[in-house]
Amino acid sequence: MNYWKGPHSKIISASPGLDEYVQVHLAETSPGLWPATPGIETAIPAERRIDGVAQVTFQTALSALAGGEQNKLAFKDEINVFRRTVMYLGLPNWARWYTVARPAEKVGSRVLVYLRRREGVSGRTFRKFLNDEFAPALAKVAPLRELRTQTFLPWLKALWNTPNVAHDNPPDQRFHASITLGFADGAAQARFFEALARDNSSADISRVASAAHAYQVSEALTFVRDGKNLPN
Repeated sequence: MNYWKGPHSKIISASPGLDEYVQVHLAETSPGLWPATPGIETAIPAERRIDGVAQVTFQTALSALAGGEQNKLAFKDEINVFRRTVMYLGLPNWARWYTVARPAEKVGSRVLVYLRRREGVSGRTFRKFLNDEFAPALAKVAPLRELRTQTFLPWLKALWNTPNVAHDNPPDQRFHASITLGFADGAAQARFFEALARDNSSADISRVASAAHAYQVSEALTFVRDGKNLPN
């Protein structure tokens, strides 16, 4: 983890065309924070547990093509830090950052949720439900300091197939969206999930999702913001 947020982060941060680059380090013990919901897998399988996520946002759709040389360096360096990497991509406007707090209100505790689309549900229906219904409903459960959603294109190994690193991602283990939830502190986070379970607010998502894996975030480190590299 130290190498990832040290030497490896410098390679990624130097890529042209980035609007934001955040490393999300996840708690080593992550049994799954999402309330038990009929028809949804909420327990995180130990053999597929995620250690961390690099969230990269580009300035424009074409900016993703500008980092060729840095991508080559990242390809070679992944073996020094990762055992398995899986990359998901979203089209422009498939990431939503909601305004749910005043600028001075800081995030003291975060949860990262990965969702798997239910078989038979179209990608368009899934995205529409997540953005138009579910995210706004979550904002009403309890006060949030941060709310972000991302939906993904179908996964393709060929898009990021670095050498000597595993990229296996069986169809029944793939994800189709993520949600970032930020809270004032751990107590506020606990109240949110208690309300979610009490009000059965998560039941509606069973219409479109078959899994909701909610990880406790141990660190969220921003290296690039608004296109500018931040000091160490």
